[in-house]
Amino acid sequence: MILLDTHVLVWAQTNEQKLSRAARSAIRRHSRSNALAISAFSLYEIAVIVERGLLGLHGSIDATVRYFVEGISIRPITDDIAALAVQFPASFPRDPGDRLIAATARAEDLPLITADDRIRACDLISTIW
Repeated sequence: MILLDTHVLVWAQTNEQKLSRAARSAIRRHSRSNALAISAFSLYEIAVIVERGLLGLHGSIDATVRYFVEGISIRPITDDIAALAVQFPASFPRDPGDRLIAATARAEDLPLITADDRIRACDLISTIW
C-alpha cells in the first residue's frame, strides 16, 4: 500500500502529467491491487479545494469528495498519528495537514507520494517522487 498526498490524488485524477514518472508508475501499480490510501485529513483538503472552485463539481461538494476517493483506503487520524505529527524536525513544514499526512505514512510504515521537497527531505518517512 502507498499513501498519496492530497495534491497527488487530485493530479492523478485531473492532470496526470503533473506527476513524476515514478509517481505515475507507483500509482498505476498499486491501483491494480486496490492499495492506494490517503489520510483522513485529505478529505477535508479536497472539500476545501472544491468549495473554493478550484476543482470541477461532480454534483455537490460531498459527491465530489466521494468521487475523488472512490476505491481509495481512508487512513484514520489516530492518537499515535497526532503525537507523531508534532515530532518532526524544525525543518519540516509547519502546515498541520502536511504533518498529519506524513505522520500517517510514518505510523503505518507506508511510502508517501508527494511533490513537496521539504517533506521528501525528511529521512523519517519513505517518499516517492
